[in-house]
Amino acid sequence: MGLGSAMRDDERLRRLEAVTDAALSRLDVVDLLDELLERVRDLLDADTAAIMLLDPHARQLIPTAAKGLEQEIRRGIRVPVGRGFSGQVAQGREPVVLSEVTAADVVSPVLIEQGIRSLLGVPIFAAGEVVGVLHVGSCRPRRFSADDVRLMQLAADRAGVAGQIRSRKLEQSAALALQRSLLPSTLPTVDGLELAARYVPGHEFGLGGDWYDVFTLPSGWLGLVIGDVSGHGLASAVVMGRVRSALRAYTLLTDDPAEALTLLDRKVRHFEAGNMTTALYAVISPDRQTVRLSSAGHLRPVLAVPGRATELVDMPVDVPLGTGCTRARRTTLIELPPQAVLLCYTDGLVERRERVIDVGITALVEVVRPQPPDDVCTTVMAHLGSDQPTDDVAVLAVRRRA
Repeated sequence: MGLGSAMRDDERLRRLEAVTDAALSRLDVVDLLDELLERVRDLLDADTAAIMLLDPHARQLIPTAAKGLEQEIRRGIRVPVGRGFSGQVAQGREPVVLSEVTAADVVSPVLIEQGIRSLLGVPIFAAGEVVGVLHVGSCRPRRFSADDVRLMQLAADRAGVAGQIRSRKLEQSAALALQRSLLPSTLPTVDGLELAARYVPGHEFGLGGDWYDVFTLPSGWLGLVIGDVSGHGLASAVVMGRVRSALRAYTLLTDDPAEALTLLDRKVRHFEAGNMTTALYAVISPDRQTVRLSSAGHLRPVLAVPGRATELVDMPVDVPLGTGCTRARRTTLIELPPQAVLLCYTDGLVERRERVIDVGITALVEVVRPQPPDDVCTTVMAHLGSDQPTDDVAVLAVRRRA
């Protein structure tokens, strides 16, 4: 092996170690991307380096980290997939080299303003999908080598992992913020009633489309809601938040649960089309003796009364929200004797892939007793929620005091 060949091998090794350095993993995601760009720019003797991440909904590339092109971030540059240099890299899923850049080749005016003459861009992949583009630029004409392309792709792979971590953290933070704002941190203290609830997510981000709510109405009636928007994660949680807020507004217009759900149905059909939503809305009278309920495709609650067999509430279940059915919704009136427990829940508690839902409902009825609500929730979750749920689970229990 000649001296020149050995020097080239040493240089390749140095470049490889620079972007695979284990120390990078100990950095915060933002610092990692920043350091990675600095090293790539140095190794390739480039004037600029930038990472653009893909917004999958808008199908646009958004500058996320940059060296020498910070103006792209400050100006809020957006590059549609398929347009310009970066857009072609994302659409073609292959590296692209431009030895001589012209204004017709790029979308971002910052590249021209900075005097960029040559560009090398590679796609950033995550789980086989393009999630962004890494590119470097030179203010003098140059030809990037095959080794340069391989080094860039290696750096892009490292950036893809960091980008996934960043996106996951952002979604987790957003989901937790939504959870704190949309699910009651504590249930209200209500004269004549005891309340308890549980929520267990079936999704790693800690929030989905299931929710419960308790509020006092101006008339003195107490409103109880439990509902389920199909899906998991942040998207379902956002829809759930809008549905929950709308229902609260409609409860101020009427004390009839069926009428409130009818108004909510119109809202869901118009503004949340395509989202399967169920809800059970109940109101308890000021003297706590009666409950009026209406179900929009939601499972019937369980009623446990001292001295009687526990059973499902005898009530009709109307169609879910947003289905377009115009059939009149119905309200059912039931008695709530002293020490009786009304348990509302979502299907994640009783539904499993390997069995019909009736089996889970029967098991639930068997374990609910007219006990303090917190004990009821603990017992129910121990018997039916002990395995890892694949769907969100929400449980809301209310007992009338003696």
